Order: sequence, then structure tokens, then C-alpha cells
Amino acid sequence: MVEPILRIENLCTHFFTDRGEIPAVDGVNLYVNPGEVLGIVGESGCGKSVTSLSVLKLIPDPPGKIVRGSIYFKGCDVVPLKEHEMRRIRGDAIAMIFQEPMTSLNPLFTVGQQIGETVRLHRGLSKKDTKLHTIEMLAKVGIARPEAIINEYPHQLSGGMRQRVMIAMAISCNPELLIADEPTTALDVTIQAQILDLIRKLNEENGTAVMLITHDLGVVAEMCDRVAVMYAGKVVEEGSVHDIFKNPLHPYTQGLIQSVPRMSETRDRLYSIPGNVPVLNTTMIGCRFSERCPSRMPVCIERLPELKEYASEHSCRCWIHETLQEDIV
Repeated sequence: MVEPILRIENLCTHFFTDRGEIPAVDGVNLYVNPGEVLGIVGESGCGKSVTSLSVLKLIPDPPGKIVRGSIYFKGCDVVPLKEHEMRRIRGDAIAMIFQEPMTSLNPLFTVGQQIGETVRLHRGLSKKDTKLHTIEMLAKVGIARPEAIINEYPHQLSGGMRQRVMIAMAISCNPELLIADEPTTALDVTIQAQILDLIRKLNEENGTAVMLITHDLGVVAEMCDRVAVMYAGKVVEEGSVHDIFKNPLHPYTQGLIQSVPRMSETRDRLYSIPGNVPVLNTTMIGCRFSERCPSRMPVCIERLPELKEYASEHSCRCWIHETLQEDIV
């Protein structure tokens, strides 16, 4: 059996705020195999981005902190590592494409300086070789006239070009794991397709494992091998793309898929899951989705179900399937 390149075990990342301790990520277990594309989906505030930032230990402290759990990258737990040790990993073995390139790129430095800093730090190239490598990376991500672009500042570029610069920076050291946090947000449809195509090529040509964070199920269906569905800080379902779309087990996953518009259907209104995401706190009991669930039972309010495997590599956190199994037995 292949050893996962990334394995997250019982990860708990909390934020300590004026209104108390908030478990943004609460006992998450995930893994990514070499060369695999794992999609993490869920609505805003479910813990997707906090999970990805925890992998690179980029959670601002204060107010955030990894309070429990392990994050194994190639068998090594990165949680206890010091900051100088994490710097050797970030941008080299693990790279990240951030959600908003305008706030992720430094407005005071040129594109060439920002990509070049990563290359010099991890590859130790000369100034001349760094410039040539930077131009090569910009050309690789489809930026025209890269020789001129390296001297421009982020504000001089369009949103799509800034995102391409972020990807060029991420792939400049040929990472083994790429974390893409909603890389197509706020981009038009044409640019979205081009950005996703770049990530797919990187995965196929270099064998780079990808953790793709998104709320767009269409992107998941097109790009991913496996999917983890998150809700209120927990993974509620995990399985292959085929299993998740053809046989969703959790009521939340069923609601997400039902809310996707279809060209073949005519509806007066699009379906939406009723209710709101619960306010997270450390005293929560029961299933996090129980207040919005159409199949709610008394046990859902009283106890939190565990994430259990009900089919081959298809797991779900739901009391409905527990009850069905008991009835069958």
C-alpha cells in the first residue's frame, strides 16, 4: 500500500477570541497520496482554509493555535518543528496558491523579486540563473512577454495574471505537494479554466500531489480523484469523486449536490439547504448538521456520530447509516 505524502491525524486548530475558544478545525483526519488530487469542499467557514494553513503552520498566533493532532509530511510530523525548520519546507517541498493573489503578493516588490526570492532561498542559484529560471516559470504558466513582466509590480497586472504569478512562484521549486486554496475565486470563467488546466498539467507532468480547496462542485468533478466534505470544522464524508457524486451518504453532501444548477432541468428556484451554519464553540454536542438536517433523529441532537467507512474507502459521519446497519444486522 502506498504511504500517503500527507497524513493529518485528529487535527484541532482553535482560535481564542473575545467570545471564547472557537474550534475552527475539530478532529480532522485526512490523507493525500503521491500524485493524487484531493478536493476539500464545503461552504464558507467550514474549516477548509484553516486546515490548509495549519499544514504549513501559517495560522496567526495569536489568536490561532494548533491545540492537538499531528500533520505528517513524508512521515515527519511538522507540528513540533521550529519556524526555521518550516521555512525549509514552505515553498520547496510544499507550496501553496493562496485565495487572493492581490493580498498575497507584496505590493512593494516586483514580480521577479518575489519569485526570485523563493528560488534563491531553496535552490541557491546565482542572480543570473535566478532571473532566467523566473522567466522560464512565468512562460510555463502562460504569461506573455515574461522578460518584461518580471520588472512589473502586482498592481500593474490583471487578476488572472496575478494568479498565474502565484502559481509560477508555487511551482518554481517543483514541490511534491501543492495546496491550492480556491485558486479560481473572483476570476472570469475563461481564466478559471486556464488556471485549473495549469494545475492539472503540473499534477500529470510532474506527479505533484494536490490538495484543492473549493466550494465549486463542478471543479471537484473535473479535477479531483477523491473528495472530503467538511462542515463546521469536521469531515462529514470522504470518498472517491464517483462515490460522492453518484451515491452521497451524508444529508449535507446530498444538499450540496442538489443545489448545483443543471442545464437539463428547469426550476423556478434553485435548491438551498435551509438554516445556517452553527456558531462554533467547545461545548457543542450532537451532530453539527442536526439543526438543518431533514432526517434528524433524537440521537442526532444528543451524540456526535463518528466518521465510519460504509463502503470501500467511502466514509460518512451520520447516525442514519448507523441505524440502517443495526436494522440489517
